[in-house]
Amino acid sequence: MSLDQRIAVVTGSGSGIGRASALEFAIVGAKIVVADINLAGASETVERIVSQGGKAIAVRTDVADPESVRNLVSETIAAFGAVHILMNNAAIQINKTVEDTEVEEWNREMAVNVGGVFLTCKYFFPHLRKSKGNIINMSSVNGFFTEPMCAGYCATKAAIIGLTKAMAIDHGKEGIRVNCICPGYIDAGLAEGYFNVQPDPEAARNAAGKLHALWRIGRPEEVGRAAVFLASDAASFITGAAFTVDGGLSSGLPPQA
Repeated sequence: MSLDQRIAVVTGSGSGIGRASALEFAIVGAKIVVADINLAGASETVERIVSQGGKAIAVRTDVADPESVRNLVSETIAAFGAVHILMNNAAIQINKTVEDTEVEEWNREMAVNVGGVFLTCKYFFPHLRKSKGNIINMSSVNGFFTEPMCAGYCATKAAIIGLTKAMAIDHGKEGIRVNCICPGYIDAGLAEGYFNVQPDPEAARNAAGKLHALWRIGRPEEVGRAAVFLASDAASFITGAAFTVDGGLSSGLPPQA
């Protein structure tokens, strides 16, 4: 699944799943644009890629800000001249019920998680059309079923699945593939935030692992490898898919002890 000489833009890649995905893309030959609102984190990801012999640049990006996204496009084209892969991973999670969520929190979660996908796709489409590239959006199993204390997050992840399918239909004739990944619990930032607001974080983490058929939480690089597959020619006839990487979490009732 070589991505040799392809240019991949990964948002939210200053940590967690985004960083792991950027590293996995680089391993198979892609040049990476590490986009994150946290420039220090993005720069660390670049350092890791370069230390492995890869090529990458960091661009501070707020995916909810149109001007910031347009700058990301300009920096990408200036550095590499093209883009072949856009991975929309940037997200935030507000761990509250609807009643307890502040209006500002709701608007920001929608702006980052759904609006960020809209803006990056909107402004990268002319370049992806030229390269017949592909888009990978990060959804979640929470796009299919919900859990307590994350109403807004679940709403955004369901919206991303619908948006992914709509873009796949609209742009397939142009040679652009659009898919999304739906992870289960992954040992990365947002899941940690969810565990930390539970009455007993360690108990919540252990219980979450046992919800999966594999009886464990996933690793960020396992999601990254799925992203590599979807971005590669091995997935050339896959578009509009909600690709689950969830250790069997969404398969049915959890295994019994």
